[in-house]
Amino acid sequence: MADRQRQSDYKKGSLTLSGTIAMGTGVMIGAGIFALTGQVAEYAGPWFPAAFLIAAIISAFSAYTYIKMSNKYPSAGGIAMILHKAYGQSAVTGACALLMAFSMVINESLVARTFGTYTLQLFDAGEKQWLVPVLAVALIAGAFLINLAGNKYIGAVSKITAVLKVGGILAFAVAALWASGFSFEAATTLESSDYSFTGFLAGVALAILAYKGFTTITNSGGEVKNPERNVGRAIMISLGVCLAVYMAVAFAVGTSLTIEELIAAKDYALAEAARPALGGYGVIFTVTIAIIATASGLLASVFAVSRMLAMLTEMNLIPHSHFGMPGRIQNHTLVYTVVLAALLAVFFDLSRIASLGAIFYLVMDIAIHWGVYRHLRHDVGAKGWILLSAIALDAVALGAFLAIKSAADPLIVFIGIAAIIVIFAFERVYLHRLRGGSGVTAAQHKHNA
Repeated sequence: MADRQRQSDYKKGSLTLSGTIAMGTGVMIGAGIFALTGQVAEYAGPWFPAAFLIAAIISAFSAYTYIKMSNKYPSAGGIAMILHKAYGQSAVTGACALLMAFSMVINESLVARTFGTYTLQLFDAGEKQWLVPVLAVALIAGAFLINLAGNKYIGAVSKITAVLKVGGILAFAVAALWASGFSFEAATTLESSDYSFTGFLAGVALAILAYKGFTTITNSGGEVKNPERNVGRAIMISLGVCLAVYMAVAFAVGTSLTIEELIAAKDYALAEAARPALGGYGVIFTVTIAIIATASGLLASVFAVSRMLAMLTEMNLIPHSHFGMPGRIQNHTLVYTVVLAALLAVFFDLSRIASLGAIFYLVMDIAIHWGVYRHLRHDVGAKGWILLSAIALDAVALGAFLAIKSAADPLIVFIGIAAIIVIFAFERVYLHRLRGGSGVTAAQHKHNA
């Protein structure tokens, strides 16, 4: 009984190609468009559509590494598997895998707060902004319950919501562009010289978060039908769909709002853009699509990160405690995931949540590419120059982002760097104790029925 409870219960072939694409686009579109459009514009100014385009190119270079690894080693742990293959049972493996997991949890809190912010646009909330974290936590709780139901329901919900939100967002974009006469004058009224190239690159770093949901597909590789073929296809199709949607929306928002207006309403940019272009009914339509997009995005992200944490536990890279909870490890990690996401949604605003997510993700991504370049590129048949290009692109974006944030919000940079140091130190201590025969491992841990 105890052994069965410790199993992560991955089901091979439980995710089809279409379901996997829906899950990947669900995470990306849920976070990217609604949560990050205004945030990116704050850094990149009138060039914010180009920031989304450059971010897609960088993400494509990054995806190359993940696709090559997943083609040969499909795994339900995805990123944890890649790190383990590259660095072995080391602190680098555990710490970078945790950075990715925390980045995904941060993304969940980002999406949840976006859900709350957009939902309030339907009402005259006034000063009741405390309702934003309340709604965010409610959404996280709902995603938790659906995830308990299993892959069958997650895949079905993802497919339906993917069609609704992609179609709805494109309808918003076309309507807004049509109403403006396909002009991009509003956002370009501000002098582009008011924004620096470093600021533009910082915007690119944030925009990368809008695409990093493709790693959700990697993390679910062991559960995808024909993973050697379909994981790569799902990643590239998802990136292509999201790029098309992002560019359409970026231009649509740019036709309706000036940069000053866009930045002022950065937490609910699409709803604000719908007001002048489409009127009150347009706002209702846009908010409805935002609710669908953020809810489904959170659902898919919780699915992926809880599986990843379960695999880290099984690999003895992180400790595990059931805290009196019955059932399997994957259900326990699901609880940890939603609790941490809820705490972040309550105590951090959208800007700081996005900043932490960008820092964690880019550091982890660089480590992935370097590990594959140094140890695995011949094994998986990856081209060295593409891997090094991915590292360079990530490093430039991260450096620019840290430079801008150090001047504008040094506290969040300090929190991000301090958290990375603590995570690496924790892993070194934990693995040292584990090798010394002390500590609790997944294999040793006894679960009460």
